[in-house]
Amino acid sequence: MCKGLAALPATCLKSAKDMKHRLGVLLQKSDSCDYSSSQGKKEKVSPSQRVSQEEVKKWAESLENLIHHDRGLAAFRAFLKSEYSEENIDFWVSCEEYKKTKSPAKLSPKARKIYDEFISVHATKEVNLDSCTREKTSHNMLEPTLSCFDEAQRKIFTLMEKDSYRRFLKSPYYLDLVSPPGAGCGPESCQRTHAHSLDCNSNIISQCA
Repeated sequence: MCKGLAALPATCLKSAKDMKHRLGVLLQKSDSCDYSSSQGKKEKVSPSQRVSQEEVKKWAESLENLIHHDRGLAAFRAFLKSEYSEENIDFWVSCEEYKKTKSPAKLSPKARKIYDEFISVHATKEVNLDSCTREKTSHNMLEPTLSCFDEAQRKIFTLMEKDSYRRFLKSPYYLDLVSPPGAGCGPESCQRTHAHSLDCNSNIISQCA
């Protein structure tokens, strides 16, 4: 019969402590793995990563429906980026944000930033505007108002609507999102999506979760 820990040899006590320490470490690792796994599952099935078929189909009705939806805007921008023309949607978004400016004192610096980035002849993301619209917008910079970019924004919107938007609807960036429910992610779909940098695991709007 055991008469207590004091009666055990020192080597036995050391072995017992070592085993207890190792068991504690294993339990910690197990808890950590379980937590990471649960977090990963939460991220994978997060509702924010999904868009209903009804919503996706609305994107084909008009460019307005597409870019006024956060996920639609993200998908369209990814498509434009693949065509090296994301400056158009970036300009449109910047104009939308600019029109929300409440402080008159902030109008001029914000307007100048947009002009320098998208409209100036030295713009880093120059958009394709006709000379008349460009000149009128430049004149608006003298006394910026909330509507000083309206005409330029309309021109870029029309350009996207008649050109890139139509191609977007025929591209995997959109077609992979309107596949029949339950169809899953077939080999052809995944291969096509991967070719456009939107594979089934890292798609901006994942439907393969």
